[in-house]
Amino acid sequence: MVKSMTGFGRAVKEIDGYIITVEIKSVNHRYFEFYSRCPRQYGFIDEKIKSFVNSKVSRGKIECYVGIEALNNDSADVVVNNTLASAYVKALSEIAQNYDLKIDFGASTISRFQDVLVVRKNEEDEEKIWNMVKEVADEAVSKFIEMRSVEGKKMYDDIYSRTEFILDCVSFIEERSPQTVKEYNEKLIARVHEIIGDATLDEARIIQEVAVYADKVAVAEETVRLRSHIEQLREFLASDEAVGRKMDFLVQEINREINTTGSKCCDVEIARKVVDLKAEVEKIREQIQNIE
Repeated sequence: MVKSMTGFGRAVKEIDGYIITVEIKSVNHRYFEFYSRCPRQYGFIDEKIKSFVNSKVSRGKIECYVGIEALNNDSADVVVNNTLASAYVKALSEIAQNYDLKIDFGASTISRFQDVLVVRKNEEDEEKIWNMVKEVADEAVSKFIEMRSVEGKKMYDDIYSRTEFILDCVSFIEERSPQTVKEYNEKLIARVHEIIGDATLDEARIIQEVAVYADKVAVAEETVRLRSHIEQLREFLASDEAVGRKMDFLVQEINREINTTGSKCCDVEIARKVVDLKAEVEKIREQIQNIE
């Protein structure tokens, strides 16, 4: 069944001395667009998690957050950038001397300046870190896809019900169209009688005129194609693959057949049905914009 491009999934696990958090969310987008936020020291994860998510998700603008917290304090050291600290001390002392100020700064003041204290991570096994992140990401993505599926079911129900309405309209047009030819024939005969009175009608001429009119307003080809397109649309709805772009193209074809039908019809009742069809197809098109 189709899936929505809107979703959210989150998973948190403690694995081998690390707390791993993965959050993934998305909105609709024409293609697959991925943004990730990982701790700077684990930047190697960015491309790996992008490929992992892309293997399970085809479309959408996706944002992914990865948090990695080491519970083992030995995994990181905080060291002093003595060169930078000395420069700050010298600068602050110079300010105090030049402006006759009291020197009232201490170690805590200097430590607040950017890059004076540097966190250095001990050497870590990248493959081990990635395997832990992947385990948590797999759970987060599963929840993410589940939410997409739930939203997709709602869209399936909505679009399917609208295709029912479309087919009802098509049936009406198919039944009504031959009737318009019969009515035209009767009106034409009545009009000729008004003009020529009781004179003999040229039946061959009348038949020819009615045949031309019937050919002009015939919509059998359009309704057959409409039914075929609706059947294919329903097949797409039931598919587990990413079919959003195919459905978008198909809806354009459906709309084209409806427009052709509208241009041919010379009947008020059929014209009203065509307006209803256009409105319904537009609602389907809006829904399809959020299908993966």
